[in-house]
Amino acid sequence: ALVIMDIIVETADGSIVNVEVQKIGYSFPGERASCYNADLLLRQYQRVRRNVSEEAARKGENPDKKFSYRMIRPVYTIIFMEKSNMEFKNFMNDYIHTFVPTSDTGLKLNLLQNYIFVPLDIFRNHLDALLRPAGKHPMTEKEAWLAFLSSDDPRVILRILEDYPGIFRPLYDRICTMCQNTKEMMHMFSEELSILDKNTVMMMIEEQQETIEQQKQELSQQKQELSKKDETIGQQKQELSQQKQEIEYLRRELEKALQKK
Repeated sequence: ALVIMDIIVETADGSIVNVEVQKIGYSFPGERASCYNADLLLRQYQRVRRNVSEEAARKGENPDKKFSYRMIRPVYTIIFMEKSNMEFKNFMNDYIHTFVPTSDTGLKLNLLQNYIFVPLDIFRNHLDALLRPAGKHPMTEKEAWLAFLSSDDPRVILRILEDYPGIFRPLYDRICTMCQNTKEMMHMFSEELSILDKNTVMMMIEEQQETIEQQKQELSQQKQELSKKDETIGQQKQELSQQKQEIEYLRRELEKALQKK
């Protein structure tokens, strides 16, 4: 329900990249991305092992001797968010967050899982400044790629084509062709993760409903307190009126007493 686009691609070096665009950033973005990334890595491993086994079977060779973990390529999870989570709002000057496995000792190992988070609402603040005539200057290639992946605004498209026509004109032509051929779209994530996403959405809705209910209760409590204050004020007014009547009665009695004298 929150995903606008989800596509998996294979790069020239064999790396697997999952690009996802979310309308609203999911809760637990790190944990969720880790699950999807692990699923992607496992599926690549299973595919490579299967291909090696089939090739070895055709040649009558032992598949265990043919397989190497070096055949497994890095996997990347790239998540674009139309509206980012509060975690990203603490970094309003940063719109690309890259996570790569590193060692605290400097040891270099080819760990395969990588993550990139791009809060598009924060990037668009930067993009708006680029489109202003007063501050017009060529986009960097990185900015152009981000704008290409995240915006269908005609002004943005024209600006991209103006600054980098050789790179992006063929790509926009390709997009038009892909839109007419939906068979090129891929879906490879497991049903378990699909259910997890649905459950996450339901949890986010329930949390919002709980917040609304809590606000309703607080409002109801405030109304009750105001009602009690109104009752107290009404009672005080009655007591004040009664005191005025008593004072008026005493004044009249005093006047009668003075007349008799």
